[in-house]
Amino acid sequence: MGALGVLGLGVLLAWLPPAPAETFSAMLSIRQALGAEGRLLRLLRAYLQQESDRLSDLARFYNKVQALHQEPAASVDNPLLAFGLIKRLRSDWLNVVYSEAAGENTQELQTGFEALRQELPGPEDLDGAARALMRLQDVYALSVKGLAKGVFEPAGAHSPLYHPGQPIALSADDCFHVGKVAYDTGDYYHSIAWLEEAVDLFRLSYGSWNTEDRASLEDALDHLAFSYFMVGNVSHALSLSRELLRYDPGNLRVARNVAQYEKLLEEREVPAEPGPPRRPDSTRLQTRDAYEELCRRPGTQVRGGGSRGGPRRRPPPHALPAAVSPPQHPPPSLRCAYETHGSPYLLLQPAKRETVRLQPYVALYHDFVSDAEAETVKALAGPWLQRSVVASGEEQQKAEYRISKSAWLKDTADPAVAALERRIAAVTGLDVRVPYAEYLQVVNYGLGGHYEPHFDHATSRKSPLYRMKSGNRIATVMIYLSSVEAGGSTAFIYANFSVPVVKNAALFWWNLRRSGEGDGDTLHAACPVLAGDKWVANKWIHEHGQEFRRPCGLRPED
Repeated sequence: MGALGVLGLGVLLAWLPPAPAETFSAMLSIRQALGAEGRLLRLLRAYLQQESDRLSDLARFYNKVQALHQEPAASVDNPLLAFGLIKRLRSDWLNVVYSEAAGENTQELQTGFEALRQELPGPEDLDGAARALMRLQDVYALSVKGLAKGVFEPAGAHSPLYHPGQPIALSADDCFHVGKVAYDTGDYYHSIAWLEEAVDLFRLSYGSWNTEDRASLEDALDHLAFSYFMVGNVSHALSLSRELLRYDPGNLRVARNVAQYEKLLEEREVPAEPGPPRRPDSTRLQTRDAYEELCRRPGTQVRGGGSRGGPRRRPPPHALPAAVSPPQHPPPSLRCAYETHGSPYLLLQPAKRETVRLQPYVALYHDFVSDAEAETVKALAGPWLQRSVVASGEEQQKAEYRISKSAWLKDTADPAVAALERRIAAVTGLDVRVPYAEYLQVVNYGLGGHYEPHFDHATSRKSPLYRMKSGNRIATVMIYLSSVEAGGSTAFIYANFSVPVVKNAALFWWNLRRSGEGDGDTLHAACPVLAGDKWVANKWIHEHGQEFRRPCGLRPED
C-alpha cells in the first residue's frame, strides 16, 4: 500500500588519538561517558544547593511578610510598619520578583554543561544505542515488554539469559526514542513493538510530566498510528488516530489522516486485518537464522568431526533400546593436551590446547595470557581506539554489522606485546613477524557490540589485505582479554558450533586450506555482547613466510 494521501511525520595504523565520537561502539568510551556524567552530577548538585539557598531566602521573606499580615490591620498605624509596607511594595517585592539569582544559577549550570559537551555522546550515539537494543532484541529473541521491565528472558524460555544485579526499567520516553529511531529508517517492525510499549507506559502516567522527557503520549500515538498504516493495518491506524484526537482535538493533520483512513476502509469490500508485521529481511546476511540460533545457545562446541551444514543427525529410534544411552566419548583426535611444538619457549610452560573442532580445525589455548598481560594490552590500546572498519571492495569503511573500536599495537610498544608475539609464534609454529603477519589488533566491543558472519581471509584479489604483499590470511589467533556476563560468543556458522568467551584463552583456526584456497567452513561471527565488556586481541598471519612451516598437501582438497 502506498502512503499517498496520508500525511506522514516528519594497514592500517592510526597514530593520532581519536576525537571523542561514536561512544556507543566501545565499552571503554561508554565508561568514559559515565565519568562525564559524574561531573555533570557535581554541577547539578552545586546548582541544587544554590537554588536551595535561593528558595530558603524566598521562604524567609515570605514568612516575614506573612507574619505581619497576621496582625490586625490597625497595626499600620505604627509609622515604622507603615514605612515597611511602602518600602516592601516599592522596593523589596521588585527585588524578589525580578531577582537575577535564578538566571545566574541556571547560566552557571549551562556554562558547565557546555564545557563538557565535547565529551558527551552525540545524536549518532543515541541512534547507535537504540539500534543496539533492537539488535539484542532480535538476536536473543527478547521481548520488548520484558526489556522495558529490565528482564532479559527470551520468548518461551524459563530463565533469563542475564541477571542484572540491579534491575533497571525503561521509561516511556526511553521506549519512544528506540521506536523513533526505527521509525525514522522505515523499520516499522521494530517501531511498532517499541512504540506500543511507549504508548502503554505513557497511558499509565498520563497527566504527569518529567522534566527530562521530550516525548508524550500524543507523540507516541502519532508515530505508532502511522507505523501501522505503513504495514497495511489501516483499521488500527484509525483507532490510534482517533484516540490521539481526543487528547489533541485541534490537530488538523491527524484529523485529515482519520478522514483518509476512513475513506480507505470504506472502499474495501472486507476490511483486511493483516497479521503482525514481519521482521525485515536482510539482503546482506543470508545466514541470519543459523547465526542467531548459535548465539542463543552459547558454548555449543560440538564434540565430533562433522561436516559443513546443520547439526549432526541423531541415530534412528530403533538403534538403541528404550531408556538406554550410550557412553559419550569424544573421538581420539578431539582432546586436551599440553603442547611444546619442540619450542624451548614452551618447555617449562607448555601450551594448554583444547581441540574444539577438526573441520574447520579450531583449537582453544587456555591461560594463554595472564591477567597482568591482558590489562597491559588493554591499557596500551585504550588511548588509540577508533571505530573498527571492514573491507569494501578496495577500500575500508565503517559498517553497522561491525560495532566495535580497535587499535593496532607494534611489538615494540611494550615488552608485554613482544612476549605475546613470541608466544603466538611458538604455539602456532608460524612466522608472525611483519610483513608475514599483521600487527596485533586490540578490539573493544560496544553496546550490543558484534561482528556479523564474515571470513577473516580475503575472498577477492582486490581486498586491501593484499596491500601487504604477503598473500592472504592463512590463520587467525584471537585472544580473549576479558570475560563477559552474557553473550559475545564466537559462532562458526557452517560448522554449527560456537565458542564462549573464555578469559585469557586464545582461539586459533586456519583460514586457508593447504592448497591456499579459503576454507568456507570458517565463516564466523562475534555474537552481540548482551552484558559485559568484551576485549579481544587479533593476530592475523599471512601466507608468505609459512611455505615450509605449513607446506601444501598432496591433494587439492587438503
